[in-house]
Amino acid sequence: MTNYQKQLEKYAELALVKGVNIQKGQGLIINAPIEAADLVRTISAKAYGKGAKNVHVEWGDEVLSFLKMKNAPESVLENFPKWKAEGLEEMVEDGYSLLTVYGPNPDLLKDVDSERIAKATKANGEALKKYREYLMNDKTTWSIVAYPQQVWAQKVFPEASAEEAQAKLWDQIASITRIDQEDPLKAWDEHNETLRQAREYLNQKQYKKLHYKAPGTDLSIELVQNHIWHGGSTTSQQGTEFNPNMPTEEVFTMPHKYGVQGKVTSTKPLAYGGNLIENFTLTFENGKVVDYSAEAGEETLKHLLESDDGAKRLGEVALVPNESPISQSGNIFFNTLYDENASCHLALGKAYPTNIEGGSSLSEDQMDTQGVNDSLVHEDFMMGSAELDIDGETTDGEFEPIFRKGSWAIDFNQQNKE
Repeated sequence: MTNYQKQLEKYAELALVKGVNIQKGQGLIINAPIEAADLVRTISAKAYGKGAKNVHVEWGDEVLSFLKMKNAPESVLENFPKWKAEGLEEMVEDGYSLLTVYGPNPDLLKDVDSERIAKATKANGEALKKYREYLMNDKTTWSIVAYPQQVWAQKVFPEASAEEAQAKLWDQIASITRIDQEDPLKAWDEHNETLRQAREYLNQKQYKKLHYKAPGTDLSIELVQNHIWHGGSTTSQQGTEFNPNMPTEEVFTMPHKYGVQGKVTSTKPLAYGGNLIENFTLTFENGKVVDYSAEAGEETLKHLLESDDGAKRLGEVALVPNESPISQSGNIFFNTLYDENASCHLALGKAYPTNIEGGSSLSEDQMDTQGVNDSLVHEDFMMGSAELDIDGETTDGEFEPIFRKGSWAIDFNQQNKE
């Protein structure tokens, strides 16, 4: 067996056991690019070997996606197929897990009118709202892993040939997801324990607000009452433990949709809608973006913010130390799954209901009253750096250091013993 085949086998095992944690008799949906066929076939074979009743694959082809976005009438872009949305809803209602194999070309749609992309994205969001709510409420298990498509690899390593770039990105993925270790499953258990300690400490503290200071950033974020920090593995409503993101280095919770004040500046490019948004700044008043600018991709940022009313408000706040292996790689991945785990980040749009006590049972009015943001979008953007300081404000108005110079200012081992 070649080293590449060994990597595929270990990666597939990791995705199925620690990712979606497939159960005997359960179905599996895989979203994947056709370039990842080897990985998808390996995952499928292992899934059936673990007792999966069916593996349904939704293939993607970026060339065809570009051709459609460039040439199809707007009436087509504005109408997501109803049969497809209903089919996906039927599968997740039947308990299917979802595994997304992710590795898109960040520049795929740079030559397509951003308004056309925005219309298609909105139609997609509206049609798949029920399906995505199943996932965001952890009604079934789901996970995202990356695949080093050549065009993405060449974006990360532009000096290398296509084959060399892909090999280098494979090596990065293997290291970051721990499949280069002798026992990746054990390594993930240890990593999840580290993240568990962080989230338990923060859940016990129940900070009222977080205050961010860094070059270009002076931001205050109120957290909802009874917020819950998550990070690493989580548990579905059926009681199955799974890892939504692989890799993951974050702990995250819910900001109050009306409680964000100040300015934040991005520290890494945001790949959105087949375009890159770079060096952008958002200004918030009472939770809403009231001003914005970007050195590149400003029109794309505009369409993102105009997706709906909730797109101008925050749905997630996530903490990632600068010493994460993704940050320490020194690479910009132009891929949210990887870049968000190299940097503290925020998300515009929909909040995860699981980040507040009883969130999955809240009505729309209750969500608004308690500060839970709703939107068709959920887009993470990176704003952390080695210059970022974060303070937590207690309910008594005291300020406590959480991050200093991009790293944790808390010894969780010691704090959780006290």
